[in-house]
Amino acid sequence: MLKSLIERAGLSEDASVAEVVDAVRMMPYGRPAERSAQGALAEWRGTCSTKHALLAAVLIERWPHTEPRLIHRVYRCTPEDAARSFGPLAAAAVPPEGLWDVHRYLTVELDGRRIVIDVTFPSGPGWDGAGSMPIACGPGTDHATGSDPDADKRALEEAHCDPRVREPFIAALACRP
Repeated sequence: MLKSLIERAGLSEDASVAEVVDAVRMMPYGRPAERSAQGALAEWRGTCSTKHALLAAVLIERWPHTEPRLIHRVYRCTPEDAARSFGPLAAAAVPPEGLWDVHRYLTVELDGRRIVIDVTFPSGPGWDGAGSMPIACGPGTDHATGSDPDADKRALEEAHCDPRVREPFIAALACRP
């Protein structure tokens, strides 16, 4: 998977962790037809789930010592939160009472510290290669994933989210500036 990412992103064979993180971060946000790391790589776009699955797979392949761990955050998003974080189109998709969502990010081990990596959106400054990145959603409850992160996320979505409300919000995120 690393070789395909390097080719697709135009990176050198000896790309650094920071360069790979930024290459995945710069992929446009949007759901690939196949909701997987492979689908994100093939279509060169992804969501929090697919982009972080791709990044975790590449890190395990090339830098296993980083010990990537996928994390799911259950959080509540209000229209005000969405306007501030994602823009007016996303805010318009959030009902007045808010909605529950499940966000995926990852943590890695670097220089004896566990740090947060969130490559969901292709905006903001690039990663400095050392410190934690901001998480692309508000505060919430974090859940480490097990052996099947996609099943774990589906279970959290079923327990907390209303798909009739959440799906328009996810679609609106693809239109964010």
